[in-house]
Amino acid sequence: MKSILKTLAIVLTLAFTAVSCSSDNDDNGSGSGSRDVRYEITGNYSGKTSVTYFEKGGNAVNEDLTKLPWTKEFTAEAKSMGATLSASGYGGVAGQTLTGKIYVGGKLENELTVTANSEGIIVLSLTPYVFPL
Repeated sequence: MKSILKTLAIVLTLAFTAVSCSSDNDDNGSGSGSRDVRYEITGNYSGKTSVTYFEKGGNAVNEDLTKLPWTKEFTAEAKSMGATLSASGYGGVAGQTLTGKIYVGGKLENELTVTANSEGIIVLSLTPYVFPL
């Protein structure tokens, strides 16, 4: 079950990234131009959880969460196209929550709160942030 959730999180992350990168060339000045990224996951989810995110070089990384809150900070390299975050878990309690946030240049760019289903399974997948060209 754990490997299925990890695979699902990676597939969702890559699918959202492919879709968002192809049509996001209309920079309306909303981004700061910064490449300082901070990911954050908070909540009361007590099950086994893993997180998938793009690291400073733009590669997808998967790691197990051992405690909440969880954060990761770095400066993205020039070859990195953007930032994205997803998490999934099993073995929690129905109604427990996770909140994921993506900050770029200190500004909150995306946030999502999700709730575990009746089987204690939770899936959090934020829309990717694409760096301005």
